[in-house]
Amino acid sequence: MTAPPQPGAPTSAMAQMTLARLRLFFREPGAVFWTFGFPLLLSIALGVAFRNRPPEPVAIAAESPELLQALGRDPGIKAQLLDDPSARAALRTGKVDLVVLFGPPIAYLFDPTRAESRLARALADAALHPHGPPATVDLPVTEPGSRYIDFLIPGLIGMNIMSSGMWGIGYVVVEMRTRKLLKRLVATPMSRAQFLWSFVLMRALFLFIELPILLGFGWFAFKVGIAGSLPLLVGVSFLGAMSFAGVGLLVASRAQNTQTVAGLINLVMLPMFIASGVFFSTARFPDSVQPVLKALPLTALNDSLRAIMIDGAGLRAIAGPLALLAAIAVVTFAAALKLFRWR
Repeated sequence: MTAPPQPGAPTSAMAQMTLARLRLFFREPGAVFWTFGFPLLLSIALGVAFRNRPPEPVAIAAESPELLQALGRDPGIKAQLLDDPSARAALRTGKVDLVVLFGPPIAYLFDPTRAESRLARALADAALHPHGPPATVDLPVTEPGSRYIDFLIPGLIGMNIMSSGMWGIGYVVVEMRTRKLLKRLVATPMSRAQFLWSFVLMRALFLFIELPILLGFGWFAFKVGIAGSLPLLVGVSFLGAMSFAGVGLLVASRAQNTQTVAGLINLVMLPMFIASGVFFSTARFPDSVQPVLKALPLTALNDSLRAIMIDGAGLRAIAGPLALLAAIAVVTFAAALKLFRWR
């Protein structure tokens, strides 16, 4: 006969299992750090960076020295002197919020869908006409290739390529390790290189499904086209996918559990989410950090995608960013192959 269940047995079992899970968690220093330490350090860093910081000035391009001098009197405006083609290119790539064209009447060239452009227009009005109503003409930018959405879509494509490579490879490899699946593969004749290359090839094949969906959505929803070569765009996306596949494998080469690799992935991706020009131009950052930003793989990928989709650039114009992506792909894969362990 089986003994009758004790009244407090289920509750006691649940409490013991909860206590066991807590003990297992706190025995993993990596999990504790990424759960508690990393968010705390990130909060401290961001708090120091943005403490008592004045509002960022709006970026305005002026067509004449007279306009530049008038705009420069407002500390909330960062004005620069550019000719008409350069000013329009800066507006198209998100480097300025407004272009002021010499009159009469003075004309404002801007994207009305951007809050920064509307603010820049208001500040320009106040700076140029401090004593009366402005006599100006608005020239809203609405044609494809010059809108904010045309700037945003390539950045979102680059961000998606990075996320797929990091989470789709790095996290999956560590999950296989924690489930002891990699341990079983040691007994097979497959080498480490063959195993890692299978993930890289899978990521390459998945790109040819992912990229048409993203480009098709941009076209049908917002009429975002491709001014340059479609094969070149596919090749750049493929090189970017290989670069982030290598980074994902490197992150996963020694991570022992999913909590640790999730923290490492976020540590790698978070700076690039903010500083690689996904949602706004990298020109907004100080000149002193520009070399660091240009060295980030997502910056190189986003700049190359935008150059092809918006400006119709060819291979020679984006040779520098492509060389950086290729170098990152080779170095990270070689390092992952050297550091990778099955157990």
